Amino acid sequence: MMRKIMAKGACVGAAVLAGAVLASGAVAAEGELSDRSVQVIMEYAWSLTPAQFSKKDGTVIIVDKNKRDQAMVPLEVAREVVRVGRLSAHAQACNLPEEQSMNHRSLMKRELAKKKWSDQQELFINQLHLTTVMLLTGKIKLVEKDGDKEVVVDEKQAPQQTCSEDQKQKVRELVAAYVKSGPALASAEPGAAATPTATGSTAPPEKK
Repeated sequence: MMRKIMAKGACVGAAVLAGAVLASGAVAAEGELSDRSVQVIMEYAWSLTPAQFSKKDGTVIIVDKNKRDQAMVPLEVAREVVRVGRLSAHAQACNLPEEQSMNHRSLMKRELAKKKWSDQQELFINQLHLTTVMLLTGKIKLVEKDGDKEVVVDEKQAPQQTCSEDQKQKVRELVAAYVKSGPALASAEPGAAATPTATGSTAPPEKK
């Protein structure tokens, strides 16, 4: 699937951006991303945000793709979502599905608790987290077509990433600390929202 996001020359390469977001061998302890890097990931997320999305309770969220500002969140909020997404990507790379799920659930519970976001903004926050994970785990690529840059969601199996036992333990500790610092999660509590796929359908719920 391919969706255009920026004009020629206006976009950072996906591989370069991924390197900036998740340095090789690092475990979610990188410095802050530049505003430009966060904005580029936001552009990726917006390009992959579906125009229509059905929540688990049957509610349908309609996104006007011609009115981007209605779904956007402030840059500092987006930066935090990307930061949490980086940790989720580390958990996925280390084959820690429970920690990955809890990390995402804690993020969404915090944002929902603010009671300040519209349905479109909540969907975008969820999509921004997902996009960060996909970018860092090799599911998003950037290709040039007819002089423009387009996002490609690659559904093929991503290359296996390595994670040492020390890195795995560090990820566990970072996720535990993040979850502990937020609202309590019920053991059987489902995610705040199902994760949207690039096509707008609902992805299977994460295992708890």
